Amino acid sequence: MEFDAVLLPARRATMIAQGLWHDRTINQDLDACLAACPDKLALTAYRVDAGDVRRFTYRELAQMADRVAVGLSRLGVQKNDVVACQLPNWWQFTVTYLACSRIGAVINPLMHIFRERELNFMLQHGEAKVIIAPKTFRGFDFEQMITAIQPGLPDLKHIVAVDGQGANSFEALLSGPAWENEPDAASILSAHRPGPDDITQLIYTSGTTGEPKGVMHSANTVMANIIPYAQRLQLDAEDVVLMASPMAHQTGFMYGLMMPIMLKASAVLQDIWEPKKAVEVINTEKASFTMASTPFLTDLTRAVAEGKTPVPTLKTFLCAGAPIPGPLVEQARAALGTKIVSAWGMSENGAVTLIELNDPDERAFTTDGLPLPGVELKVVEIDASGPALPAGHAGKLYLRSCSNFGGYLKRQHLNGTNAEGWFDTGDLARIDAQGYVRITGRSKDVIIRGGENIPVVEIESLLYKHPAVAMAAIVAYPDERLGERACAVVVTKPGQSFDMPTMVDYLKAQKVATQYIPERLDLVDAMPATPSGKIQKFKLREQLKAMLSPR
Repeated sequence: MEFDAVLLPARRATMIAQGLWHDRTINQDLDACLAACPDKLALTAYRVDAGDVRRFTYRELAQMADRVAVGLSRLGVQKNDVVACQLPNWWQFTVTYLACSRIGAVINPLMHIFRERELNFMLQHGEAKVIIAPKTFRGFDFEQMITAIQPGLPDLKHIVAVDGQGANSFEALLSGPAWENEPDAASILSAHRPGPDDITQLIYTSGTTGEPKGVMHSANTVMANIIPYAQRLQLDAEDVVLMASPMAHQTGFMYGLMMPIMLKASAVLQDIWEPKKAVEVINTEKASFTMASTPFLTDLTRAVAEGKTPVPTLKTFLCAGAPIPGPLVEQARAALGTKIVSAWGMSENGAVTLIELNDPDERAFTTDGLPLPGVELKVVEIDASGPALPAGHAGKLYLRSCSNFGGYLKRQHLNGTNAEGWFDTGDLARIDAQGYVRITGRSKDVIIRGGENIPVVEIESLLYKHPAVAMAAIVAYPDERLGERACAVVVTKPGQSFDMPTMVDYLKAQKVATQYIPERLDLVDAMPATPSGKIQKFKLREQLKAMLSPR
């Protein structure tokens, strides 16, 4: 595969001079762990449905990474070849990435919820040579699905099934044979190790606005984010990182897979989110940090409160992906005794803003944090890209970051980064006088009603505070006179009712201007969402359009 990561070369000299790129790969970090703490527990992987727990010391993890690396080379995987990995949070996911890094291959993490439509696009676009997937997971046969679409994927040479029964199983091809002891293993493991500017990860955007784009990252770009992220959160080798968010998403990959190794810390994986099980895992493994989206925090808070089982080791819960309702922060603090940290980021950059640990709790639900070192932000007029607006003014958010990606694979025209390095995030935001950012929406989510911009996120936040509302999103629908009107789409809590008069009375009581109150309410059972929990508003708009179209 030829990677067109055109955004990397022009930044290299500056990033190195400023100490923001560290010129190392995960290989050096794993080797450092092997040298410094070989017998320390590196990885604990819980398979909830199977009732299985697998543990690796750093010595065992490095050995298995070498074994699988040589096994991949036996399948014809060479430097810059793409290895797709459609696994839940299983130990094989971690080992696959480490193995790819040993031989210069590029991992392509794929969410386990993807089916034929998504896989056909991503595997073809990314030219994956090998895909590693479960034989079955949660009752679905992945091997059968991928085998059915393989004829239309000329680059895909091998389907490797974890827990498979035949010759194509992960166990038979990769983790079973002692490949690391073969005569040519040493040369295979040393000949094609990647450099820090080589592409190490190809990850597709979640698709909140349509067709996914292949985000290319080097070791330098991802580590430029992970290192200051860990420093702000005061994480070190003594921490135990719980990761129940999918490692096929940047949250799980960067902070559940890579970061613990970089810190010489311990990682704990949970493959199926069950809140009561998470409480048990936290207490058994003495987890001190986790990162996940708002629903995870809600579930964990409820499980601890209802079960009256404290989680005293859990120091920090970083919550990202959507605004955190204020009442949830208060409830979580009371139930968990844990610092709740808000953050904002993208697949293209990682989490680039987060609050400080010593910030007041209210910062977690009124802001999305401060930029990390090496990150600059500016807000400009929505219809321009000129000078930054004064503090407190909302507009389009631009970002210039040491962790900015290398570009979109085969889509240079969509890279959204100008000659000065400013990346158009596609988000709307405001930055206060202290430098804290608040994401106020997506540029595509702007609703202009009769020439007046509706503050979408602020109204959504108010709706979240209503006791009957579990989830809320506001989207536009066309209006002949005003151009657009606003529709509130709401999922109610079990046993609760919510209707248009209730919504209007509630928002008026919150002193919302009449023109900002949605003029339509749709109640739904569930929101269309990305694997990371972000609501797909483009799908809501499509559904609304279909509903309103004349029959």
